[in-house]
Order: sequence, then structure tokens, then C-alpha cells
Amino acid sequence: MRSLQRDEAVARFELLTVTGYDVTLDLREEATFASRTVIDLVSQGGETFLDLKAVAVGAIRLDGAALDVADWADGRFPLVLAPGEHRIEVEATMGFRNDGEGLHRSLDPADGRAYVYQMSFMSAAPSVFACFDQPDLKAPYTLHVTAPADWNVTANAPGRHVGDGVWEFEPSRPLSTYFVTLVAGPYHRIAEEHDGIPLGLLCRSSMAAALEADAEELLTMTRQCFDEFHRLFGVRYPFGKYDQAFVPEFNAGAMENPGCVTFREALLFTTKVSRSMRVQRATTVAHEMAHQWFGNLVTPKWWDDLWLNEAFAEYMGNRVTAEVTEYSEALVWAAITRKNWGLTADSRPSTHPVAGTGALDADAALQDFDGISYSKGHAVLTQLANQVGDDVFFAGVREHFALHAFGNATMRDLFASWERAGAGALDAWTAAWLRTAGLDLIDLDREAGVLVRTTPPGPEVHRPHALDVAVHDGTAWSTTKVAVAQDRTPLVVPAGAAVVPDPSVETWADLTFDAETAAALPGLVGTVADPMARASLWITAKNGVHHARLDPDHAVDLLCAGIPDEQQDSALGMLGVWAGDDGEGSRGTVHEKLLPVLRAPETARARLHAAFLERVGSAPAGSDLQFAAYQAAIGTAPEAFWLREVLGGDVPDGITADAGLRWRVFKRLASLGDTDVDELDRELAHENDAKTQVAHAWCRARLPEPDAKAWAWQRFTGEAVASNYEVEAAGTGFWQSGRDDLLDPYVERYFAELPATTKVRAGWGLADGAHFFYPITVLRQDVLDRTDALLADPDLNLSLRRMLTDDGDELRCRLATRARYGVPAPS
Repeated sequence: MRSLQRDEAVARFELLTVTGYDVTLDLREEATFASRTVIDLVSQGGETFLDLKAVAVGAIRLDGAALDVADWADGRFPLVLAPGEHRIEVEATMGFRNDGEGLHRSLDPADGRAYVYQMSFMSAAPSVFACFDQPDLKAPYTLHVTAPADWNVTANAPGRHVGDGVWEFEPSRPLSTYFVTLVAGPYHRIAEEHDGIPLGLLCRSSMAAALEADAEELLTMTRQCFDEFHRLFGVRYPFGKYDQAFVPEFNAGAMENPGCVTFREALLFTTKVSRSMRVQRATTVAHEMAHQWFGNLVTPKWWDDLWLNEAFAEYMGNRVTAEVTEYSEALVWAAITRKNWGLTADSRPSTHPVAGTGALDADAALQDFDGISYSKGHAVLTQLANQVGDDVFFAGVREHFALHAFGNATMRDLFASWERAGAGALDAWTAAWLRTAGLDLIDLDREAGVLVRTTPPGPEVHRPHALDVAVHDGTAWSTTKVAVAQDRTPLVVPAGAAVVPDPSVETWADLTFDAETAAALPGLVGTVADPMARASLWITAKNGVHHARLDPDHAVDLLCAGIPDEQQDSALGMLGVWAGDDGEGSRGTVHEKLLPVLRAPETARARLHAAFLERVGSAPAGSDLQFAAYQAAIGTAPEAFWLREVLGGDVPDGITADAGLRWRVFKRLASLGDTDVDELDRELAHENDAKTQVAHAWCRARLPEPDAKAWAWQRFTGEAVASNYEVEAAGTGFWQSGRDDLLDPYVERYFAELPATTKVRAGWGLADGAHFFYPITVLRQDVLDRTDALLADPDLNLSLRRMLTDDGDELRCRLATRARYGVPAPS
């Protein structure tokens, strides 16, 4: 279906004022649902169109007169409106979805009960109700929902059950279409109140015990964040109640729907997790709460300002988590887990400015919803806040809220408020940091005694960097503040000294270690005690390997030296994913593995495994450090014997082999070829729930057997119906280094069959399927050539083009590392 073009949105905004939606849904069927929409509006007079992605259309009426439904095509219905007030009524049949968009319906394998939630972002609202789907046509919504008798229904606005499965909801405050949501099913609910705000927590009934166990932590963080946001913003929470629902098979980490935030269910913990996962959840809770003001109260006028939503929420979420909750290490966690995501995105051919991306349509904008919008946006907003100070920063934010409450605004509107608050002229800063794509490379030239700044190709823009430089002279570390405002900045260091750029993780640049520092750091990492400084070592090492400027063997030396005394479990978790073979089947595992480019990967894996086990032994029993190190030891285990002992219960004091840990073991066993479908099925039978089913799917796809690969490939092509989570599990488990004979036929099939996946997936799911199944572990030039050949097709879908561009760049980087450091690539 056609994606909304920016010029179409501008024209429709000038033509229409939408005054209200009244939506009636009947959710009692299994495959489809009835949707009736009444839209009241005022028109300036002219031609436009209604967005409607239905299975079937029963009737469309304009001011009571029936229109010809045969005119409905390609997700749109044309309208000719006279000047004045109008009412549009649409009766349609919509389809439940299983890709995490629209009205997603899933069955809980634990009890067979059905659960539904609505994800309208970014262009899925028309698959639930007829609408004018663009962010600047805000309107209040009144919902009426009929559901099975044992369900409860939650939406943006308060509602109540009036009998016979019928739920009536109050009119909401004005919302953009992409914020409209409902959560329906036999959800378990916990109700509370804070400062006059009704609070709710929801999850599937089979996970009720997990929610009850963590309810006080979640509610305490929510209270703390509300109090701090009220203090900082000077505006009360504007949407009445505040529900937080953990929902199945959710694509994002969370979605900030006003009054009813939806979270990825993995953030509700049914097995033991590390403290790092709890920090992630805390920052996500705070991030979504920040959105209630920035994004919901004031919404970007068009998608190219979406970065500002996410950068602001990322900045405020991490800051407030660190300042007012128990997770004071949130800023270190964010540096360790998020910065490389943004640095890598900003170095790819697909890099784009933080702001003013020029997104011509909604689909193109979705592809810029990436590490640049989040991580780089967060970094530069932090820089700006530090530059102008809190008084000016929040004065500008308060004025912005006052001027544009319940409406839309642009980046220019916000920056004008900051300038009026006393920030001074921001045009030069905006041009340098927000409107210029790419990274400055900052290198140390020891012989010349300078830091050399190399700007990215394109228009010449000079970005000043203020960063610390840490130097170890053989005796102790010293830190110097350096202003890099030109291409060559004097920096004289003692001969042989180790030099670590940006140990405070303050600037945004492409940094690496020079050869002398790389050689010295394994012997010095134990002297680095500051958590942020240690985080900078891991960030810079990972960045250097990615860009073929740090020998992977030197990186392994650094990891093996640093892991045994690492004090941040988030660092141990990140290093375990980077160095491990399977981790949890995440995107990072697929695309950022270290071992495939090493000269002796099995030797390196054994060394890393030993380093993680050493940390297990030195950490307090039962501690988060011990648990994170043990997880990483499983992912780096070089042989099956030790893993079998873990399954048999031979684990250290403080470690419990629960379902989460056992499935981590099975993932590694599947990679080693030491399990089979029968054993995996038996393990699943012990505890069959949504999370274990995903782990089972990953393991099955990983098995080095033709039948397993054929099973996984059916999920890629759509031959087998699969949820978004099952597609992800099958794709991330499918490819593995060293299995080329088994996997080679699928390389050609991937490029031949990828274009046709547009017939079975759309939006988020389409791009993810292409990404997860890309043959990233087949490190050969012919794979890169096939990638480039498909990219040359002018008719290639934009979402597929973006994924292929990024995945091809990742492969190109790995091949460059092999070429530079003496690991020959197969022909």
C-alpha cells in the first residue's frame, strides 16, 4: 500500500481540521474484527483521501449519503469535500495481525488464552480504524469496545465495563493517530495511585506472579519519575491516568501511547536477570514517561522531527533514572550499551543528519528511526544542555510546552524557545551537530604531537569537540581537557605512554587506540577504576575493531585482561554478546560478533571463556556480577562437556539453573551441534511459555541439519505463518560461521527471494525479516557483490534497500578486518 507523502500530508493539513473520532470495535472473532468509525471534521473545501487498510469495506457515508465503496483502493478512499462541517462514517472488517503492528493478536502457549494490543506507530492505525493518518491532524477519540466476557480492556482514556463484554471510554485528549491504543484480553492488573494520578500495571495472566514480584519496584520508579518530571517541566502530567502494559510479541522496547504505555514483555522478568536488565527497564520506564510531555503533549509536525522525540526522551530518561531512582549507574549503562549502536549507524553509507532528514514519506522516515536518532541525538542534546545550563534548558522546554500544548511543533519552534530563554544563537551549533551527517575521526599522531581531526566527506562543517584525554606515563594516569576546534590540535605525550581519548564519554566522534596504546592497555586496564573510563575502553575497542583499525587479537587481549576485574555487570553482558557465539539471538549478536574475524577463533573463545569463569569465581555468590559473567561464560563455552554439566546442576553457589539459563545453554549446544529437535522439544515441554517458545525456535533454526534450515527458511519466505518473534528467532539463529557447506544454497536463495517478502510482510516486520536473515556470517566477496547487485535495482523496496545497505556495510567492514589483519577471506 502507498506510503503517505510529505506533500500529501501538507495539503491535507491545510484542507482539514478533525474535531473528533468515535470508534467502535468488536473483538469477539479470532481472525477479523468489526470496525466502525465516525469522523467529525471541518473542511476548507477540496479533494483529499481517507486512510483505510481493511479486509473488506461494508459502507462509507458522507453526511449520511452513501459513497461507492468500489472507489476504495490501495489503502485509500478518495473524498471531495465542500467547505464546512462534515461527518464521515465507515463500516469495515479489519484483520488481526501477528507482526506487532495494527491490532496484534496472540495466543499464550501457557494457557491458550488470547491477548490483543494495538500498535498504531508509524502507519498502522488505518488497519484498526479509518482515519487521516498523519501526526499533525490531532483529535480526541472516543472508543466503544465489545470483547469476550472474561477480558478487560484498557485504552488511552479512562473506561469502564458496562456489561455483556461492552466497554465504554471517555473522550481522550487530542491525540495523533499513531498514539491511539487499546490493550484487551484476560490481563492481570494491579492498580495504584500517586499524586492524584491513577496508576496501572498489566500483564498476561500467566505472568501475574512476575508482575506481583516487581510491582513495588515499577511503581516506585513511576512515582519518582513523575515527581521529578513535574519539578523539571513545571507542567502536570496531562493525560489523566497512567497505565503500563507488558504485552506479547512487541517490536519495540516500548511505545509511549498517552495514558497507556505498552512495553516489550521481555522487560517483565519470569527468570533471574542481571542488574543491567533492570537498569534497562528503569531507563525505558523513564524514557516513556518523558515522552508524555515531549512527543505526546507536543508532537512533531512531521516524521523528520521524530529524532527530537527520541533524543529528548533518551536524555531525560537516562538522566532522571540516574538522579532519582536506585539505578544511579544509568549513565554508565547507557554509554556501554547504546553508544556503539549510534556510532556504527553514523559511519554507514546510510548515515543521515540527526535533524532535517528530509523524509519524503512515512516508510522512509521509519528507516531513520535508528541509533542516530536515539544515541547520537541523546549525545548532542546532552552537549547542548551542558552548554546552556539547566536554567536555560528547562526554561526553554517549559515555554515550548506552554506554546504548543496538545498541538504540533517543529525543531525550529523548540530552538527558538531555547534562544529566548538565553541560550544565544544556536544556528551554528545546529548546522554542525544536527544538520551534518557522519563522524569526525580523531586520531593521535605521536610523532607530530597532535590530535588530527578528519571530517566526513561532504559540505565542510567544523564541529568543535571538548574531551578529556587520559595518559598513563608508566606510573599513573593523568587527565587533560582538550578542545579540538581545528584539524590539528597540539597534544604532546611521553614516549610509550598509553593514551585513551574521551575517557568521560562526552564527545561524539570516531575514536580508536593507536598501536602503542593497544599494546599497552591489557597491562593497564586493571588500573582503570572509574566506571565511565572503563566503559570508554570497551566502546573504543569495539569501534576500532569494527573499522579495521584495531587488531581483533589485541581486542581479545584487552578483554581477557579486563573481564576478571570488571565491576559493571552491563559491561560483562555487552562483552559476552560481542565475544560470544549466540548470546540471546539479538540483532547485536548477529551483526557485531568478534570471533569470526580472528586468526584462531577457537583459541580466543577458550581464553574468553576462562576469563569469564575467573570473574564468576571472584564475584560474590549470588551477585549480579557473578550472574552476568556466568551468562557470558555459557555463550563462549568452547565445548559441550562443560555445558552438559551445567544442565546436570553442576553450577556455582549463587547460580540457579532456571529456564532462562538452561535455554542459554541449549543455544550454545545448538551452535556446537550437540543437541537435536527431540531434546529441545522435551525441554520445551518442561516449561512452555512465550519466552521459551522463542528460545526453542532459535535453537531449532541453529541446528546444523538440512531439515532445521528448511524449517527456518519457511518463516523467511512466509510459506509458514509465523509471528514477528518467531521470524526474528529463526533468522538470528539461522546463519553460523563454519557451516558454509550447509548454508551456501541459502545465500543465493536469500537474494533471489528477498524482494518477494513484500507480499508477506510490511513495515517494521518487512525490514526486520530482511535484516535477520541476511547471510552476515558468510564472509565472502561474492556475498557483498550480490548485495550490491540487488541494491542496483531501482525498484527495490525502500525498507529492503536500507537493510541491505546497512548489512552490506557490516559485511564490508568484516572483510576489511580480515584483509588488514591477515585472515584471508574465502574466494
